[in-house]
Amino acid sequence: MSELRRFRMTALAEGSSFLILLFIAMPMKYVMGMPKVVTVVGAIHGILFLLYVAQLGKLRVAYQWDNTFSFYAFLASLLPFGPFVFDKRLHAKEVATTVNSNQ
Repeated sequence: MSELRRFRMTALAEGSSFLILLFIAMPMKYVMGMPKVVTVVGAIHGILFLLYVAQLGKLRVAYQWDNTFSFYAFLASLLPFGPFVFDKRLHAKEVATTVNSNQ
């Protein structure tokens, strides 16, 4: 599995955990009085976020991504649904990298 594919999978997992935190865990905390759910989901999301940022830094150097692309990749991780929208660009990078390496 390529580094870009691993990063895309991490991005989608991080984005999913963020949505679960916002739309499932937070309502469970405030509506149902179950604060432990936010603790668990928040910890999982935090780990995935740190993994995302670490992989972003590594790929930025390895693939010589410019500041703008790297900034948008980071910004995507901060916005709900951001990683899913940004995945289209990551997929294009992955395809371009695969095509270039096969030639």
